[in-house]
Amino acid sequence: MLRGNRELWLALLALILITAGYGLIIGLTSQIPPASEVFGHSLGIAGFLLMLMTETLYSLRKRSRSIKWGKMSAWLQFHIFTGIVGPYMTLLHTSWKFNGIAGVTTLLTMIIVFSGFIGRYVFTRIPRTKEGLEIEGTLSQEALKQARRLLALWHAVHIPIGIALFISAFVHVGAALYYATFLK
Repeated sequence: MLRGNRELWLALLALILITAGYGLIIGLTSQIPPASEVFGHSLGIAGFLLMLMTETLYSLRKRSRSIKWGKMSAWLQFHIFTGIVGPYMTLLHTSWKFNGIAGVTTLLTMIIVFSGFIGRYVFTRIPRTKEGLEIEGTLSQEALKQARRLLALWHAVHIPIGIALFISAFVHVGAALYYATFLK
């Protein structure tokens, strides 16, 4: 297993296990698990919590100057892992129905995941230490400046889409609680 891709291999393993469980439920019930039932809700809740962790924990660690909670490289791996597994679980939660705010949330989720893969590619083009700090002087200064500009442009797109995604997701969760739980 390549050391630099460990989080991708672990995410793939998690996706295979989740898919096997999903397939088992389909085999036992002879239907796609509805989003509103226990298994579907469980997928949605677990996926959403992983996505929240993806966004908040990595961002907090990245911005924390006083508290060192481990290496940034480990936190980036965690961010990538949860950023793949969480959205996959929420995709399975949809029961393959993409209507209304849930459909918008799913679309934003797929866009943010695709954007994340682009960001990972751009990020890996900048040479770094094991701690995640940029190494100066290994590339020509112009190539390093270009990679930094690309990363800044990527952030300018990725972060607002992520904010829109979470606003949409919270509206979806609120509406689901209101209409499916509180009105019953």
